[in-house]
Amino acid sequence: FRSHELKSPLASIKLYLQTINKRELNKHQIMSFIDKCLLDVERLDDLVENMLLASKIENQSYTFPKEKFSLSALVDSVVNRLQINKCDFTKQLINAEIEPKIEITGDKFALSSVVTNLVENAIKYSQPCEEVNVKLFRKEGSIYLQVADRGIGIADEEKERIFDRFYRVGSEDTRNTKGTGLGLYIVKQVLDKHDADIFVRDNRPKGSVFEVVF
Repeated sequence: FRSHELKSPLASIKLYLQTINKRELNKHQIMSFIDKCLLDVERLDDLVENMLLASKIENQSYTFPKEKFSLSALVDSVVNRLQINKCDFTKQLINAEIEPKIEITGDKFALSSVVTNLVENAIKYSQPCEEVNVKLFRKEGSIYLQVADRGIGIADEEKERIFDRFYRVGSEDTRNTKGTGLGLYIVKQVLDKHDADIFVRDNRPKGSVFEVVF
């Protein structure tokens, strides 16, 4: 794990706050800078949660406490938090089709991390404002979560390695944003603890589809 993953959003927050503090800004500019700070805080929050969860998984100190909860509400909450409406007034970045009232027994915190990591990954490897599709539905006694992007895609030889700790798809040149390489590792470890499967396949005409089956 590289420390600059934490330093980058911290530096951004510091710069915005210093600008607010030192310059005469109007209310609209101040609110815009505060919104950007909040996005960086959320990014930091996700990074820290991933680090803590990965550390607990590695140390085998996490027990995955299970409870019954609404997976529909959880997915909806994550999508709303990561939604970006500033790209184009005619569309939203994340197109979600969430079947209501799907309940599951599992670790709500860890599964929230799974959904967050899958959706964030789809955004990360897509062009800015490219649509990401999230679907949650029941079919033949199983629960399916699908996250599809139209990003850079994953080469066949990389598909077996993407769930390894610290492995990152593509090269530095093909990635839009930095990452820790922990996201998909956490996804796989958490799903294994829930007896769930995850599959990755090519999207058409481009990109990737991650499918989780409970």
